[in-house]
Amino acid sequence: MNFFQNLLSSIMSRSRQGGYFRSKDFGILHENINEALESVMSKSGEVSSLVYAEHLSNLIEGLDNEQFIDFFNVLKEKYDIDADSLSKASKEYSQNNTQKNLEIISKASKPNWIELFKRLNTVSEGTLRLVRLRERIRSLKKDNPNLAFFDSSLLDLFKHWFNPSFLVLQKIDWATPANILEKIIAYEAVHEINSWDDLRARLEPEDRRCFAFFHPLIPNEPLIFVEVALSNNMPESIKEVIKIDRSVTLDQDINTAIFYSISNCQEGLSGISFGNFLIKNVAHQLKQEIDGLNRFVTLSPAPGFTKWLKENSIDQNIQEDILLKQALVYLIDSDRTDGFPNDPVAKFHLGNGAIIERVNLNADLSVKGIEQSKGIMVNYLYDLDVLEQNHELFFKTKKVQLSSGIISLRKKLQIH
Repeated sequence: MNFFQNLLSSIMSRSRQGGYFRSKDFGILHENINEALESVMSKSGEVSSLVYAEHLSNLIEGLDNEQFIDFFNVLKEKYDIDADSLSKASKEYSQNNTQKNLEIISKASKPNWIELFKRLNTVSEGTLRLVRLRERIRSLKKDNPNLAFFDSSLLDLFKHWFNPSFLVLQKIDWATPANILEKIIAYEAVHEINSWDDLRARLEPEDRRCFAFFHPLIPNEPLIFVEVALSNNMPESIKEVIKIDRSVTLDQDINTAIFYSISNCQEGLSGISFGNFLIKNVAHQLKQEIDGLNRFVTLSPAPGFTKWLKENSIDQNIQEDILLKQALVYLIDSDRTDGFPNDPVAKFHLGNGAIIERVNLNADLSVKGIEQSKGIMVNYLYDLDVLEQNHELFFKTKKVQLSSGIISLRKKLQIH
């Protein structure tokens, strides 16, 4: 990570020290943002484009929300697709489908603001700044439909720029720099980290692991991270996993890895799935490290269960056996028009090729656990030998894969 960071810093520092970043070499850096935009879009030289793009990026970040929305309205009006050129190119290609005409129609079909984002990406910390830009766009687009165009365009670019092959898997432990540890605390989205002692209990013991994906261009910002407990059993509740005072499982006794928390860190990268690659990479790495490790499971919430009960007018104070039955119905039988599981976490893990191994009552009695899931948590089993097969089958049939124990329980509870 430091290598990439030092390399990029060196390049940018050397370029600025070279003297060709002086604004007087290129003309005026306009304080009017629309004039600054025109400067960026009209320059063809790589260095001059970088100077003007850096200036424009600073101006955009300084806009209030109203000015921000106005800027993107102007951007769409001036640099959208040229419909006449696209129509002409389409007609020409239909009559003469040459490679040259294909390139013309391909260029004409893309809005010109795509080029702006590519140029903004070249500035200092440009990739991170664009991630933050999309985060702001997403926060404002509900009441400003034009922003949806830019949200979608940035997502398409990010899917290329954040391809899993570019990502770096990094172990997070108690020796990790404090600025990263602070972000782990801040970004934890499943089970809140309440103190440094709480964090230490999740990172320092030999039977605990944490891994994160980073991108070389933004090495100080985790993209997603997963917390793992190493044990000799499959836990039924989160309390036994995250409590601070507990006994440590010895290496020779470890046979199970429990993925108990997965947190996406960057709202600006919403829509890009990192979790499936993260879990599989971590599972394979742990299997190489620990000889006796042969089982990979999750301890996952069912965050839509309480809402589903309300929507289906089911009594919130039902007995446990009935609650378990309703939880299985919720997890297995879809009410969605697309046929995918009701629960978003179930859809994620089943889509990765996991199966529902066990459903646990009273597994998360925190306020959040009760409010979202009625205390229900689910063990999803990741069998590395059949993950890809299950993944393909799930998206082909949308059938939920179940363990033998869940199948038996389903019959016992007379769930059809």
